[in-house]
Amino acid sequence: MTTSEQIAFDHAAAESILRRACALSNVEPNGIELLRFGDHAVFRISGGRIVARVGRSPDRLPSVTREVAIARWLAAAEYPAARLVTEAEQPVVVDGHPVTFWEGLADGDTYASTREMGELLRLLHELNPPAFPLPPLRPFDKVEQRLAVAVIPSDTHAYLAALAQDLASEYEGLQFALPSGPLHGDFNVGNVLRDGTESPKVIDLDGFVSGPREWDLMQTAMYYDSFGWHTEDEYADFVDGYGFDVRRWPGYPVLRSIRELLMVTWLSQNAGTNPRAAEEVEKRVETLRSGGSRRDWAPF
Repeated sequence: MTTSEQIAFDHAAAESILRRACALSNVEPNGIELLRFGDHAVFRISGGRIVARVGRSPDRLPSVTREVAIARWLAAAEYPAARLVTEAEQPVVVDGHPVTFWEGLADGDTYASTREMGELLRLLHELNPPAFPLPPLRPFDKVEQRLAVAVIPSDTHAYLAALAQDLASEYEGLQFALPSGPLHGDFNVGNVLRDGTESPKVIDLDGFVSGPREWDLMQTAMYYDSFGWHTEDEYADFVDGYGFDVRRWPGYPVLRSIRELLMVTWLSQNAGTNPRAAEEVEKRVETLRSGGSRRDWAPF
């Protein structure tokens, strides 16, 4: 892939794809507002009634197709999660980019409590698996995919690739305490929002995989002890809601390092078009190299 192709998917390109998808689906694209930009560009449209997700590249189509199936499985189980906009055919594909439309959740900025998060995650892990197979958790595949398109200095790229190789060896030797099963894959406070009735709902369903349940517990634990984004009481409430403290499990430091690597490589995808993201990537890499505090990592 050339450098020009690597940086082609920016805000303007994503919005153009969204407008074409809206036309194909008879969805009114009023008041388009960008919410997040990562593996997907996420927009609020139609006055907040709909949230649209535009896949970064055509290789997202299999995971987005699975996301649609996941949403229907969770709806059938009456699990509180994001719901598809039923009148739109899902996904819509524009120039290879998959686009999906979801019911908006209130203002989209009101988060569940950490106790509610723990309870919702426990309920999710107790569901019977879907009738279709889920892919196994393979965290280093994403690292490879992201580094392949990241516009970052060559020494930064080499360091992250070598770190991934070292952590992959450590991951293979882990002994997990919890059983394997369906995982959300990216469970954190940003993905558990309140709807118009103040009920918490789980969003971003495209990362569902099968694997060790410890994976879904990691981000809340890290947001507390690595970044200080949750308080001690908030983390204790999460543990009470779920019933297991992943920080007491011996493999926690390895999964934490893998999660940190994923956070850096996720952001590296935007380094070529966003100077602030590029600066943050270098700052994060320096703390990985030095073993310094992660407390000054800026949320994105």
